[in-house]
Amino acid sequence: MSKKLIKSGVIVSFMTLISRVLGLVRDSVIAYIMGASAAADVFLFANKIPNFLRRLFAEGAFAQAFVPVLSEFEALDEKEERDKYHTKKLIAQVSGTLGTIVTVVTLTGVIASPIIVAIFGFGWFLDWLNGGPHADKFELANTLLKITFPYLWFVSFVALSGAVLNTLGKFGASAFTPVLLNVAVISCAIFLSPYFEEPAYALAWGVFLGGVLQLAFQIPFLYRAGVLVKPKWAWNEPGVIKIRKLIVPALFGVSVTQINLLLDTVIASFLVTGSISWLYYADRLLEFPLGLFGIGIATVILPSLSGLAARNNEQEFSATLDWGLRVICLFGLPAMAGLMVLAQPVIMVLFLRGEFSEFDVIQVSMALFAYLSGLLSFMFIKILAPGYYSRQDTKTPVKIGVIAMVANMLFNLILAPVYGYVGLALATTLSATLNAYLLYRGLKIQGVYQLSSTSKKIMGKMILSALLMAGLVYWLSPAFDTWLTYDFIERIGLLSLYIGVGIVCYFIMVAMLGIRIHHFKVRQQKAIIDKNI
Repeated sequence: MSKKLIKSGVIVSFMTLISRVLGLVRDSVIAYIMGASAAADVFLFANKIPNFLRRLFAEGAFAQAFVPVLSEFEALDEKEERDKYHTKKLIAQVSGTLGTIVTVVTLTGVIASPIIVAIFGFGWFLDWLNGGPHADKFELANTLLKITFPYLWFVSFVALSGAVLNTLGKFGASAFTPVLLNVAVISCAIFLSPYFEEPAYALAWGVFLGGVLQLAFQIPFLYRAGVLVKPKWAWNEPGVIKIRKLIVPALFGVSVTQINLLLDTVIASFLVTGSISWLYYADRLLEFPLGLFGIGIATVILPSLSGLAARNNEQEFSATLDWGLRVICLFGLPAMAGLMVLAQPVIMVLFLRGEFSEFDVIQVSMALFAYLSGLLSFMFIKILAPGYYSRQDTKTPVKIGVIAMVANMLFNLILAPVYGYVGLALATTLSATLNAYLLYRGLKIQGVYQLSSTSKKIMGKMILSALLMAGLVYWLSPAFDTWLTYDFIERIGLLSLYIGVGIVCYFIMVAMLGIRIHHFKVRQQKAIIDKNI
């Protein structure tokens, strides 16, 4: 099990790395074309709705509800020695039911786009009603959302296909799929934007095209796996009923962070122009390590936990959660410390050109500091939430989610009037930390999982190593004004050097403190748990 998990984790993380790198290239192109202008705020708003839904479905609630049930049907096929009979039947039923619902929702979203913009961009809506200075933002957002919203239809089937492939142990195809969205947006930004008076339209069509390409890419893999079936409406079938019961609370419980980000957008629409863009660019930099390590490990851990839960293997279930937390700490801690120290030069290298100014670098870096302080909390949520969903427990996470979202709104009201958009980022971090703590506390109370004493000691050593690494890189790195005097090539060279020094320093310290490869094997975790029992 350990070797399989590690191999799958490496595959997903590598594919995610390609996607995240292209994502940064995409954001760099957007920054060059539009910077942190009013049009940039509007496009990023219009893109945030389908992007939120992508995370909700592709990396969140749908997978959390569907994968455990699919694993249960797959186990039934194994028991009855029937080649994917029950599995294919469930896929046909879910794809037909989901397809019908998502078609209705997508059409409704396109038609009702003015209402959606009015809700989430309420500040722009008020200006539009009163003839204020930002009335044009509301009109542009309405048009762009009509183009980007259909991405929901494509991404829903992409999520379904990816969940099926992941459950069958074919992680590479679904992990590579997001690359195509980035390629589409970059291509449209470069080749289509000259044909539009407003470049935001080209970017919106890039999102639409990305959805088409993602779905088309996965179809051949489904065919080869023998699970490309004819969709069938099956609202009242047992498997669909079970998924329906699981997905409704899961939609909220696993996606509290993303809902919080949308609520931040509502408040940011009342703030100074550029606030949405600064938060977006900071969030995108946060998403790089979060997607690479947190989501990468969570993607492979859910099918594994679901299979263990279906077979009532409690000890290995707990060992797998322990393994997941150790791995994300191993990589998440240095990523958090390194990005905090090198935030401004990283932002310069990626975005400081075209319409993106030195002032924007400073503004984005402040939001990034706030987000990064909660990076481990965001990662822990990705690992701990599957501990519930794999056991088909969706009630507990949704209760925790309600608490976290209410807390986020309170933090927003307290911090935003004082710190503006940075206050919104801090509020998101604080609510995510509360969410992660309550998820862990719930698993501990239920007797499902408790962090082993060995893991606590290892994590302490990793924290110390990350702090020492950050101190060294901070001491070596020039001041902000000095970085501004360097040209692009010099910045890349120095930034690469400091990143390399930081990585070497961190892993030398980790090794000196006695952390070894066997500490990251599931069997080792199981042996520790057996010993404690």
